[in-house]
Amino acid sequence: MNDDVILEARNLVKEFRTGTGVGPRGAARTFRAVDDVSLELRPGKVTALVGQSGSGKSTVARLMAQLYPLTSGEIRLDGQPTAATRGRAFTRYCGSVQMILQDPFSSLNPLHRVSHVLGRALRIHGNAGADVTEASLRLLERVNLTPPERYLDRFPHELSGGERQRVSFARALAATPRVLLADEPVSMLDVTIRKEMLDLLDRLRRESQLAVLYITHDLGSAEAYSDETLVMYRGKVVERGSSRALISDPQHEYTQRLLAAAPDPRRRLP
Repeated sequence: MNDDVILEARNLVKEFRTGTGVGPRGAARTFRAVDDVSLELRPGKVTALVGQSGSGKSTVARLMAQLYPLTSGEIRLDGQPTAATRGRAFTRYCGSVQMILQDPFSSLNPLHRVSHVLGRALRIHGNAGADVTEASLRLLERVNLTPPERYLDRFPHELSGGERQRVSFARALAATPRVLLADEPVSMLDVTIRKEMLDLLDRLRRESQLAVLYITHDLGSAEAYSDETLVMYRGKVVERGSSRALISDPQHEYTQRLLAAAPDPRRRLP
């Protein structure tokens, strides 16, 4: 491992049990969702993980967030193996590694105001300081929710999809993480604000030298916003390389098919 790697996945494997175990049609089976995946996340760098739905991208993110237990493999933080799945060890791990979920409509508790969402995250990670409200306002300003006073007392249903996702970004930043695992953070947002959100993620990455795993279907945004791209197919990484080189000259047949299927405004209709 290179000295500058913050979070490393080594030969990750995740298997899920399927079937009810009752009757011949309900026979229990094992499905391997992630098969021998390795990657490294470095400060100030973005690694994109692309592939079709069901390829295992989100499962990799959840494994690295320690939301799922590993079937086999290893996750290393600062070079040290970690299996912090509960208790104080998990809280400490989350202080370094935060995840932004795909769906801003279900990732926030509808019963809690923004002030509660941010205040709780600040207190859990010991970053509230003397004034929780002031710390919450600073977080809202960082994610371009201004004036921040307008948002503290709002419930999620009073926010747009883009505003909810900005609150999710602020909640992640409350832990002062070193790694962000962004699981398709813009796919459920209006196309007109996707670039704004990706620009925000890029600015936060530069300001705090965050290591970012960016999961996406969008090869164009992977090329524009990431340094390295990994292509997943049926649980395996089938190609990896610098984003610009991989997308301009894909070597694997599956990557070529992904690019051929992507909308291209320069392509003329017959």
